[in-house]
Amino acid sequence: MIGGAIDLFRRRGVAATSLADIVAHSGAPRGSVYHYFPDGKTQLASEATEHAGRVMGAAISGLVNTKGPVAALDSFVAFYRDQLVSSEFTSGCPVVAGALGAGESDGVRAAADAAFTSWEETLTAALWQQGLPTQRAGSLATLAISAIEGALVLARAQRSTRPLDRVGEELAALVGGLLGR
Repeated sequence: MIGGAIDLFRRRGVAATSLADIVAHSGAPRGSVYHYFPDGKTQLASEATEHAGRVMGAAISGLVNTKGPVAALDSFVAFYRDQLVSSEFTSGCPVVAGALGAGESDGVRAAADAAFTSWEETLTAALWQQGLPTQRAGSLATLAISAIEGALVLARAQRSTRPLDRVGEELAALVGGLLGR
C-alpha cells in the first residue's frame, strides 16, 4: 500500500489522491487501510513520504560513498529524468508531493523535512570529506537538492528534460570545479 501511495502521490499529489484511489491502485483490501493506518490518509501520507525519503536517501548515500558527490548528483538527475520520460512527464518527487500536500499535517511536513535534511546532510558530509569547508559543503548541498527538485518541477510543467539536463550540467561543473575535477 505504501508503494501504491508513493506512486500516486508522485503523479497526482497528496491532495488529489484519495484512500479509495490508493486501495484500487495497490489492490489491497479496503479494510487493511484502516487496520494499518488507523489515522487514515494523513498517517499513510506521512509514512509514504518517510519511506520515499529513506529509499532515496539510501541511494544517495550509496552513490556518494562509492562514486563520489559529482557522480551521485549526476545519478540523482538521471533517475528523475528516467522517471519523467517513462511516465510521460507525470511523475515527480513523492517527498515534494508530501511537502506540498501536507496542509495542516505536521506529520507529513515533518517527514518531508526529515527526508530533505537527511539528503542534505549526506551530501554535505561527502563534500566535506572531499575537502570543502563544512559551511560551504552545507550550502552547496542545499543548492544541489533545491536545484534538482526545482528542475524536476519545471521539467514536469514544460514536459521536457531540459531543466534537469541544464541543472545537472551546471551542478557537475560547479561541484567538480570546487573539488578540483
